[in-house]
Amino acid sequence: MEIKGKVYEVTPTVQVTESLKKRELILEYVENPQYPEYLKFEAIQDRCNLLDNVKVGDDIEVFFNLRGRPWTDKTGKKTYFNSLQLWKINALAAAGAKTTPEYVAPADLSTSPEEDDLPF
Repeated sequence: MEIKGKVYEVTPTVQVTESLKKRELILEYVENPQYPEYLKFEAIQDRCNLLDNVKVGDDIEVFFNLRGRPWTDKTGKKTYFNSLQLWKINALAAAGAKTTPEYVAPADLSTSPEEDDLPF
């Protein structure tokens, strides 16, 4: 799965256990400008490095896997958890980068020479 949005936050890498490290990316997804969504993606293990060059404000495309699992507490109550595990990021535009070319004034054709080299 993939989704495009703007980087809202990138957390530092956290060593959860001796063998597990994790990092989170919050992506601002605007399908309806009146109600933006903030989606949390997690990067685990070697995927944490994917977020090293990502900056707040960057427009990116995130490729991810949807994961879900049940968990039963001490009382026997079952709860379900979902996670969005990212595995690839494409930069669309860096924060502050120009997404449209600069305006170039049109040439002034009124000052062309009297002689014309066109055959007609």
